[in-house]
Amino acid sequence: MKTTPLTDIHRLTWTALMAALIGAGAWLNLPIGPVPVSLQTFFVALAGFVLGPVRGGLAVGLYLLAGVAGLPVFAGGGSGLGHLFGPTGGFLIGFVPYACIAGLARDDDGISWARGFVFGILGMAVLFVLGVAWLKFSLTLTWARAWALGAAPFLLWGLIKTSLAVITGRHLVRARLLPART
Repeated sequence: MKTTPLTDIHRLTWTALMAALIGAGAWLNLPIGPVPVSLQTFFVALAGFVLGPVRGGLAVGLYLLAGVAGLPVFAGGGSGLGHLFGPTGGFLIGFVPYACIAGLARDDDGISWARGFVFGILGMAVLFVLGVAWLKFSLTLTWARAWALGAAPFLLWGLIKTSLAVITGRHLVRARLLPART
Protein backbone atom coordinates (compact mmCIF):
# COMPACT_ATOMS: atom_id res chain seq x y z
CA MET A 1 0.00 0.00 0.00
CA LYS A 2 1.30 3.42 -0.93
CA THR A 3 1.89 5.64 2.08
CA THR A 4 0.79 9.26 1.89
CA PRO A 5 0.68 11.98 4.55
CA LEU A 6 -3.06 11.36 4.81
CA THR A 7 -2.43 7.65 5.43
CA ASP A 8 -0.08 8.54 8.27
CA ILE A 9 -2.69 10.85 9.81
CA HIS A 10 -5.29 8.10 9.47
CA ARG A 11 -3.03 5.61 11.28
CA LEU A 12 -2.21 8.09 14.04
CA THR A 13 -5.88 8.91 14.50
CA TRP A 14 -6.85 5.25 14.84
CA THR A 15 -3.95 4.61 17.23
CA ALA A 16 -5.02 7.52 19.45
CA LEU A 17 -8.68 6.48 19.21
CA MET A 18 -7.90 2.95 20.36
CA ALA A 19 -5.79 4.28 23.26
CA ALA A 20 -8.72 6.51 24.28
CA LEU A 21 -11.17 3.61 24.05
CA ILE A 22 -8.95 1.45 26.26
CA GLY A 23 -9.01 4.27 28.82
CA ALA A 24 -12.77 4.63 28.50
CA GLY A 25 -13.12 0.87 28.96
CA ALA A 26 -11.53 1.22 32.40
CA TRP A 27 -14.47 3.35 33.52
CA LEU A 28 -16.89 0.59 32.56
CA ASN A 29 -16.07 -2.01 35.18
CA LEU A 30 -17.41 -4.31 37.85
CA PRO A 31 -15.22 -4.19 40.99
CA ILE A 32 -15.38 -7.83 42.15
CA GLY A 33 -11.99 -8.01 43.88
CA PRO A 34 -8.47 -6.67 43.55
CA VAL A 35 -8.76 -7.02 39.75
CA PRO A 36 -12.00 -5.54 38.35
CA VAL A 37 -13.85 -6.81 35.27
CA SER A 38 -13.71 -4.02 32.70
CA LEU A 39 -14.08 -3.43 28.98
CA GLN A 40 -10.38 -2.63 28.72
CA THR A 41 -9.48 -6.11 27.51
CA PHE A 42 -12.13 -5.88 24.79
CA PHE A 43 -10.55 -2.68 23.50
CA VAL A 44 -6.99 -4.01 23.91
CA ALA A 45 -7.82 -7.03 21.74
CA LEU A 46 -9.71 -4.83 19.29
CA ALA A 47 -6.68 -2.51 19.02
CA GLY A 48 -4.57 -5.47 17.99
CA PHE A 49 -7.15 -6.84 15.59
CA VAL A 50 -7.77 -3.57 13.77
CA LEU A 51 -4.32 -1.95 13.93
CA GLY A 52 -2.02 -4.96 13.71
CA PRO A 53 0.71 -5.97 16.14
CA VAL A 54 2.88 -2.84 16.01
CA ARG A 55 0.24 -0.10 16.10
CA GLY A 56 -1.94 -2.14 18.47
CA GLY A 57 0.97 -2.32 20.91
CA LEU A 58 1.64 1.40 20.39
CA ALA A 59 -1.99 2.21 21.21
CA VAL A 60 -1.67 0.32 24.50
CA GLY A 61 1.66 2.04 25.19
CA LEU A 62 0.00 5.42 24.60
CA TYR A 63 -2.78 4.43 27.01
CA LEU A 64 -0.23 3.42 29.69
CA LEU A 65 1.75 6.62 29.16
CA ALA A 66 -1.43 8.68 29.59
CA GLY A 67 -2.19 6.88 32.86
CA VAL A 68 1.34 7.26 34.21
CA ALA A 69 1.28 10.96 33.24
CA GLY A 70 -1.76 11.48 35.48
CA LEU A 71 -4.82 11.08 33.29
CA PRO A 72 -7.54 9.06 35.09
CA VAL A 73 -7.55 6.16 32.61
CA PHE A 74 -6.89 3.19 34.89
CA ALA A 75 -9.69 1.18 36.52
CA GLY A 76 -11.74 3.23 38.94
CA GLY A 77 -10.38 6.50 37.52
CA GLY A 78 -6.89 5.88 38.84
CA SER A 79 -3.66 7.25 37.45
CA GLY A 80 0.02 7.47 38.25
CA LEU A 81 3.07 5.24 38.19
CA GLY A 82 1.91 3.53 41.39
CA HIS A 83 -0.74 1.62 39.45
CA LEU A 84 1.95 -0.17 37.45
CA PHE A 85 3.43 -1.40 40.74
CA GLY A 86 0.09 -2.18 42.41
CA PRO A 87 -1.84 -5.47 42.25
CA THR A 88 -3.12 -4.81 38.72
CA GLY A 89 0.27 -3.74 37.32
CA GLY A 90 0.96 -7.09 35.69
CA PHE A 91 -2.34 -6.91 33.86
CA LEU A 92 -1.66 -3.33 32.71
CA ILE A 93 1.79 -4.29 31.38
CA GLY A 94 0.28 -7.51 29.94
CA PHE A 95 -2.02 -5.41 27.75
CA VAL A 96 0.94 -4.66 25.45
CA PRO A 97 1.74 -8.26 24.45
CA TYR A 98 -2.00 -9.05 24.35
CA ALA A 99 -2.56 -6.36 21.69
CA CYS A 100 0.58 -7.39 19.80
CA ILE A 101 -0.38 -11.06 19.74
CA ALA A 102 -4.00 -10.29 18.80
CA GLY A 103 -2.64 -8.11 16.01
CA LEU A 104 -1.01 -11.16 14.42
CA ALA A 105 -4.51 -12.36 13.51
CA ARG A 106 -4.91 -9.62 10.94
CA ASP A 107 -3.50 -10.21 7.49
CA ASP A 108 -3.93 -8.30 4.24
CA ASP A 109 -7.34 -9.91 3.67
CA GLY A 110 -8.69 -9.08 7.12
CA ILE A 111 -9.32 -11.29 10.15
CA SER A 112 -10.58 -14.85 9.88
CA TRP A 113 -12.67 -16.29 12.70
CA ALA A 114 -10.10 -18.99 13.45
CA ARG A 115 -7.05 -16.71 13.42
CA GLY A 116 -8.85 -14.05 15.44
CA PHE A 117 -9.96 -16.48 18.12
CA VAL A 118 -6.62 -18.34 18.29
CA PHE A 119 -4.47 -15.21 18.52
CA GLY A 120 -6.97 -13.56 20.86
CA ILE A 121 -6.83 -16.52 23.24
CA LEU A 122 -3.01 -16.69 23.03
CA GLY A 123 -2.80 -12.99 23.88
CA MET A 124 -5.25 -13.44 26.70
CA ALA A 125 -3.15 -16.34 28.07
CA VAL A 126 -0.05 -14.13 28.14
CA LEU A 127 -2.07 -11.40 29.84
CA PHE A 128 -3.22 -13.82 32.55
CA VAL A 129 0.28 -15.23 33.11
CA LEU A 130 1.78 -11.76 33.59
CA GLY A 131 -1.15 -10.49 35.62
CA VAL A 132 -1.36 -13.47 37.97
CA ALA A 133 2.41 -13.57 38.48
CA TRP A 134 2.49 -9.89 39.42
CA LEU A 135 -0.60 -10.26 41.61
CA LYS A 136 1.08 -13.15 43.45
CA PHE A 137 4.23 -11.18 44.19
CA SER A 138 2.62 -7.80 44.90
CA LEU A 139 0.18 -9.24 47.44
CA THR A 140 2.41 -12.13 48.59
CA LEU A 141 -0.19 -14.75 47.70
CA THR A 142 0.17 -18.41 46.91
CA TRP A 143 -0.04 -19.36 43.24
CA ALA A 144 -3.43 -21.00 43.85
CA ARG A 145 -4.81 -17.90 45.57
CA ALA A 146 -3.40 -15.58 42.89
CA TRP A 147 -5.01 -17.76 40.19
CA ALA A 148 -8.32 -17.77 42.09
CA LEU A 149 -8.31 -13.96 42.43
CA GLY A 150 -6.69 -12.88 39.18
CA ALA A 151 -7.66 -15.39 36.51
CA ALA A 152 -10.38 -17.90 37.37
CA PRO A 153 -13.24 -15.35 37.67
CA PHE A 154 -12.21 -13.70 34.38
CA LEU A 155 -11.77 -16.64 32.01
CA LEU A 156 -15.35 -16.69 30.75
CA TRP A 157 -15.44 -12.89 30.58
CA GLY A 158 -12.19 -12.96 28.59
CA LEU A 159 -13.56 -15.47 26.10
CA ILE A 160 -16.71 -13.41 25.61
CA LYS A 161 -14.82 -10.13 25.17
CA THR A 162 -12.29 -11.73 22.81
CA SER A 163 -15.11 -13.16 20.68
CA LEU A 164 -16.84 -9.77 20.56
CA ALA A 165 -13.55 -8.09 19.63
CA VAL A 166 -13.09 -10.56 16.74
CA ILE A 167 -16.62 -9.83 15.49
CA THR A 168 -16.13 -6.06 15.79
CA GLY A 169 -12.68 -6.16 14.22
CA ARG A 170 -13.90 -8.24 11.27
CA HIS A 171 -16.67 -5.73 10.59
CA LEU A 172 -14.37 -2.71 10.84
CA VAL A 173 -11.80 -4.29 8.51
CA ARG A 174 -14.45 -5.35 5.99
CA ALA A 175 -15.93 -1.85 6.03
CA ARG A 176 -12.47 -0.58 5.00
CA LEU A 177 -12.51 2.12 7.64
CA LEU A 178 -9.07 1.20 8.91
CA PRO A 179 -5.53 1.84 7.76
CA ALA A 180 -3.34 -1.04 6.56
CA ARG A 181 -1.99 -3.09 9.43
CA THR A 182 1.55 -2.52 10.72
